[in-house]
Amino acid sequence: MKNNLHTAIQAAIEAGKAILKIYTTDFEIEYKGDDSPLTIADKSANEVINRFLKKTNIPIISEENKQTDYSERRRWDLCWIVDPLDGTKEFIKRNGEFTVNIALVSCGNPILGVIYVPVSKTLYFTAEDAKRAYKYVLLSEEETSIDTILTNAKEIVPDTEKSSVVKVVGSRSHLNEDTKNFIAKIEAEKNVEIVSKGSSLKFCLVAEGAAHLYPRYAPTMEWDTAAGQAICQAAGVAVINNETNKPLEYNKENLLNPYFLVKA
Repeated sequence: MKNNLHTAIQAAIEAGKAILKIYTTDFEIEYKGDDSPLTIADKSANEVINRFLKKTNIPIISEENKQTDYSERRRWDLCWIVDPLDGTKEFIKRNGEFTVNIALVSCGNPILGVIYVPVSKTLYFTAEDAKRAYKYVLLSEEETSIDTILTNAKEIVPDTEKSSVVKVVGSRSHLNEDTKNFIAKIEAEKNVEIVSKGSSLKFCLVAEGAAHLYPRYAPTMEWDTAAGQAICQAAGVAVINNETNKPLEYNKENLLNPYFLVKA
């Protein structure tokens, strides 16, 4: 786990460098079959991450890789799940709220997670034993060593204190009916504050105590959530499948997630 964590952190930071090289340029935008955007930054970051992770000899599921058939994947006890640029729409808007997501999944459960925010140089990651989660802001990507990161990172903890205000992660302007209904139930008893953030940073908000709940009642894929779930679980935050009332599972035949709730 130590070596895998170090590799994932290095891969995320190097992918972040590749993304930032493109961030300020006049890049072109392609669209996939599902109308989701794709840029050269997605591809470049994916190449960097694959180069690092292939050295571990652990199979990789990445949004930008050709997906291995489930007949083979079902035999994987261990695999990486990667989103090389989570929040491509945020990247295109140039609002800084996009991330690099890398998770290690064991028998369907994310046990290691790294989320890197290239613009702010903020790094979230799990401990080697997956029982704690940390945050570190790099002063310099070029000069910060793994030892420096691990030594100086601060543990993050969720906000579990009772409060009259419940902070819910969501979009201020694009809440769907299911999410509105969920919030309405809370508002019957307490005040609700909507906290808005892009990409996997939504998970980080709950993990570090900046929000209490993140209801996701809209489609997501496994690479959108695996790293965030690993970090949340390490911090003591549950990521619950609305259909089973159990934690989300990974490397499923269908890589589409069901609706879920992240709660401190």
